[in-house]
Amino acid sequence: MSYDLIFLLEEPSLKDVLEIILPKIIPIGITYICISHQGKQDLAKSIPIKIKAFKFSPHTQFIIVHDQDSHDCKQLKSELVKICRIAGKQDAMIRIICHELESWFLGDLLAVEKAYNLPENTLSKKQTYKKFRNPDQLNSAKQELRNLVKEYYPGTHSKKIAPYLSLQNNKSRSFLIFLKGIMKVCEFILHN
Repeated sequence: MSYDLIFLLEEPSLKDVLEIILPKIIPIGITYICISHQGKQDLAKSIPIKIKAFKFSPHTQFIIVHDQDSHDCKQLKSELVKICRIAGKQDAMIRIICHELESWFLGDLLAVEKAYNLPENTLSKKQTYKKFRNPDQLNSAKQELRNLVKEYYPGTHSKKIAPYLSLQNNKSRSFLIFLKGIMKVCEFILHN
């Protein structure tokens, strides 16, 4: 089968999130698939294999989503671009989550509050705190989220938060850049 968009993702929890938010932004008629991997090395090995597997469909757009973690963002992006180019895909879109998926959640504390049925303004009032105004700056967003919600577990709770994420009012710049990039690609597909 051929797809318009193929998302190659570092981890299953990201796939859980995207399967909830992508239908809200990808127009009907544009086909896509999300393929998760078991970490950075698995993703890096998989990229050339997937690109070669879809050579018969030259208009397919690959979107690779990777956590920054402790890497230098520009260097990481450069490495992923190089892997794609060597595999024969010059136009793959690379999106780096600064620093990890939980940054997207910390960018919308109201969504976290709703997901865990917390009393109104328990967490959302903290969005004005310096560290939550720009959650992409946090080196350990996962730990920050656990500090706020003790029962947070990355493997399963991303599905719990994702339905509440605002697609407009998120303080995570990497989340907004990701969404903008997807919408731009979709617009291109629809008009070509």
